[in-house]
Amino acid sequence: MSTETARPGPPRTKVLVASLTGSTIEWFDFFLYGTASALIFNKFFFPSDDPLVSLMLSYLTFSLTFFIRPLGGVVFSHIGDKIGRKKTLVITLSLMGGATMLIGLLPTYETIGILAPILLILLRIVQGLGIGGEWGGALLLAYEYAPANKRGLFGSVPQMGITLGMLLASLALTLMSLLPDAQFEAWGWRVPFVASILLVLLGLWIRAGIDETPSFQKAKEEGTVAKLPVVETFRYHWRAVLVAVGAKVVETAPFYIFGTFVVSYATGTLDFENTEALNAVTVGAIVASVLIPVSGALSDRWGRQRVYLAGAVLLALFIAPYFLMLGTGSTALLVLATVLGLGVFWPPVTATIGTLCSEIFSTQVRYTGVTLGYQIGAALAGGTAPLIATWLLSRYDDSWVPIAGYLVFTAVISIVAVSLARKASRAERHEAAPAGD
Repeated sequence: MSTETARPGPPRTKVLVASLTGSTIEWFDFFLYGTASALIFNKFFFPSDDPLVSLMLSYLTFSLTFFIRPLGGVVFSHIGDKIGRKKTLVITLSLMGGATMLIGLLPTYETIGILAPILLILLRIVQGLGIGGEWGGALLLAYEYAPANKRGLFGSVPQMGITLGMLLASLALTLMSLLPDAQFEAWGWRVPFVASILLVLLGLWIRAGIDETPSFQKAKEEGTVAKLPVVETFRYHWRAVLVAVGAKVVETAPFYIFGTFVVSYATGTLDFENTEALNAVTVGAIVASVLIPVSGALSDRWGRQRVYLAGAVLLALFIAPYFLMLGTGSTALLVLATVLGLGVFWPPVTATIGTLCSEIFSTQVRYTGVTLGYQIGAALAGGTAPLIATWLLSRYDDSWVPIAGYLVFTAVISIVAVSLARKASRAERHEAAPAGD
């Protein structure tokens, strides 16, 4: 595991604020698009005679990001390991924010025809590239400034951006939806997209006062910056990449089941109202935002693997009770199930994954390693989880049992992967030693 020590620099609180602000903005933009996919884009960018086709095309553009993110991760993690974390974060935040603002200004299909969905898809690709590189940079900004005894806490802070971004996106569109339907569809939905540029400017201003991380500065001074980070990562750290990919699987699949699929399942297969399902997710996200840093702090006392594995095991054990609670038709149990899954059992996994993965890579390839593992894992499990769950539901006559089996399988993959983390780290460091890593 890493033995680096943080050097004096800007106040650590400012570093954490810079990391959390950027992460929250990125995920706000990400989830804002996801919500608008169901409310707006299907009608005004992908119109057709069949509403289901329009909705599927709209959701497809949302899923597209998951498969673009690894590419963005490769590009920007290379830059991050070559020229520094700070400069890369400026680029990724600008890309994501600029694309989001432009989406809010796009003419609809009725105005410019087929060019409207084409431009929307292109801007969605830009968003995917930006968020693909942002996560690793935001994580390392916090992790590489952290004191050795608080890396778990610091590494968990950027993860709070996921749930905070979700909450802000939901709140923004909920407020605008208070407008009459005609006004919301004409211009109301555009306001959060365009206004997001103000958040981006705030994030850039905060990050402007942060120096390069101590770990990267040390690598530059010692002349150990990797020439080709991607090549060195796959050559010496391929086992660690596989561990990171495996660790991501149970962090992302249950999240999109508890936070996204549950809405369509509760309102479509079961008899809940939209507001009941959405409110349950909101409460769960609020609880998660509180427990993520708590879990990170606990990992500093009990160890990263212990906290992560405890969360993964609890998630696996809770899957069947989760669906049974939803099946009662009780709104109270719907909320409780979502709070337990999303708000209580998921935080130990998401809070520790960044620090755990950072500790199995050396400084020279850390940005590349953690980003590749995270984004490839997200593409394999995050973007496909709601689609797989929907397919299983239709294939097996609305039975939740196959979905539960699928989620338990993701937990097993991650438990095995993280159990091998220390072994993989030792092997990679031993192989890389002759090359001066």
